[in-house]
Amino acid sequence: MTTPRTIGEITGPEVWRAEDLARTTDWIHRLSDVEIADLDTALRAVQRRNLPWREIRRADFPLTVFGTTLARVSNQLEHGRGLALLRGLPVARHGDDDLRRLYWGIGVHLGTPRFQNARGELIGEVRDEVRLYGAVQEETSAAGGEAAASRSSRAKARSSGPLRFHTDRCDVVALLCVRQARRGGLSRVVSTVTVSNTIRARRPDLHALLCQDYHRSRQGEETGGEGSVYALPIFGARSGKFTSQYSRTFVEAAQLLPRVPRISRAQDEALDMVAEVCEELCYTMELQPGDVQLLNNHVVYHGRTAYEDGDGADADRLLLRLWLATPNSRALPEGFEALWGSIEPGALRGGIEQARP
Repeated sequence: MTTPRTIGEITGPEVWRAEDLARTTDWIHRLSDVEIADLDTALRAVQRRNLPWREIRRADFPLTVFGTTLARVSNQLEHGRGLALLRGLPVARHGDDDLRRLYWGIGVHLGTPRFQNARGELIGEVRDEVRLYGAVQEETSAAGGEAAASRSSRAKARSSGPLRFHTDRCDVVALLCVRQARRGGLSRVVSTVTVSNTIRARRPDLHALLCQDYHRSRQGEETGGEGSVYALPIFGARSGKFTSQYSRTFVEAAQLLPRVPRISRAQDEALDMVAEVCEELCYTMELQPGDVQLLNNHVVYHGRTAYEDGDGADADRLLLRLWLATPNSRALPEGFEALWGSIEPGALRGGIEQARP
């Protein structure tokens, strides 16, 4: 468990509101013909070697012009607003294998991909699995096969329903839009730092609670790690750098377990206020095919509106997801090892721990 600390008002480029994103495009980078040609050259290099996407390393996928762009984007993610959008990746011209090679190649220029579930998923398919398969395939816990105490975050993400604001378990999450929904499925983002500043100004008593521990359930997502619950504050900071780990689903699931301390009415009110302020401050965007949305989970929450797929094969909304540990990541507060594995800057951290043979 962490030592409770208060967090003062934070300033800097990571403090933004919806209107700030709406009036500028400096966070959006449209790929040029030269950059696309650069990607094509790198793709041909791994095609000639018949290299599977999982085996591609940065040296296997050399990028010159676009590599410079990605270095700038990486700096923007950690030291700027914490989000970026790459637009114009030619997804329609590539089959599934080559699209994954291309996306993975971009990913390894930004960081190290991390596992997204206990089965070793590295590129997640975010789509309506209920429509495709009749149900979402849930993970089970290694601790006695214990099932998740409530409908898991995975089940929510891989259905067509809305997603509440949350963070993923990585420094940076990347989402490549392959296909849009017929209706809905809009992406929603909000500055976590602005949320913190706003709550602190309006209700310092609730802000103080959000800097203290809340228990979360691991929801059977991991085969490794000690115990099925952990405790972290919603808001944290170290050396002037902010971080937040937030998913109300995990907090609610923990409350269903008898051994977990009950949250107080005030703690619940504080979570309500987080949700309320997120709704007030968020920016909504429609991801287009070929868009790659990049979010720093320490300073940006993301969510989604409900959607409706089109009819027939290959008419469903499809996003490909990468979880990345980034080499320029921030230091995290003491106690955050429970989730991240390491709190040192630039560490290989996050993701879901894999079963040991």
